[in-house]
Amino acid sequence: MELRQLEYFVAVADEANFTRAAERLHVAQPGVSAQIRRLERELGQPLLDRSARAVRLTEVGAAALPHARAALAAVAGVRQAVDDLTGLVRGQVAMGMVSSRGPVNLPDLLARFHERHPAVDITLAEATSDLLLAGVADGRFDLALIGVSGEPPPGIGLEVVLDEPLVAISGPEDPLTAHATITLSELESRSLVSLPKGTGMRAIVDAAFLADSAQPRVTLEAGDPNVVAELVGRGLGVAVVPMSLATHYTELHAMEITRPAGLRAKLALAWRTEGPVSPAARVFISQARALLGL
Repeated sequence: MELRQLEYFVAVADEANFTRAAERLHVAQPGVSAQIRRLERELGQPLLDRSARAVRLTEVGAAALPHARAALAAVAGVRQAVDDLTGLVRGQVAMGMVSSRGPVNLPDLLARFHERHPAVDITLAEATSDLLLAGVADGRFDLALIGVSGEPPPGIGLEVVLDEPLVAISGPEDPLTAHATITLSELESRSLVSLPKGTGMRAIVDAAFLADSAQPRVTLEAGDPNVVAELVGRGLGVAVVPMSLATHYTELHAMEITRPAGLRAKLALAWRTEGPVSPAARVFISQARALLGL
């Protein structure tokens, strides 16, 4: 078993496609296929199901993937340990983020880390909170900025970086402009503009409607909170958003939600507390927490 075979296997599992995996690895696609078939012959079991358009893990492949990631991380750790002795920080860190990051200055955080550790490659990807948490858990992300809607799963550390109230918003010509406060049950008959399922904000809003014995009528979904605000501004519905977003769009009318009371939006940093973590990732997590005042 060779390390490159494990590297190729992990890349194909992540990309669900041999061609994209080869592009990511900067090698020829036939070479990736050949090395993975050799790995499968050595293990005596198929790791990948190639019968569909998208390559999928077999049951054996799904069981083997975390161990392949751990092996690669362990080898990277050996290399990094040598660099640590000479005062170097090298390697790669992967960060994920939600689109609704509010006033958190993520570009500044990444730029400062790059200035201090130019030998570390940084990757950044955007996804929903559910997918980001899963990515942190299985090692695809070293750190993620997520929307919080409950307790983190086991093995995940969490620190809140932003905590602000949620408010209801309507367009400037909506009859709701006569209201300073509102309950979610009063919005039950209105078209609701919302972030998609899988986001922390959507989970909070859905749970809040349920707590007020109301059923939200979501007619428009957008992954970008700014698009949500713009749709409301065009009179296409109402929305529940963080206070900072409502105050940014001064033409919108914001209303305090009195029932359920105390609704808040929270953004948090999430990272693994169990399993292998590379030295570069440990430094990245530590500096991110320090820069954000955690």
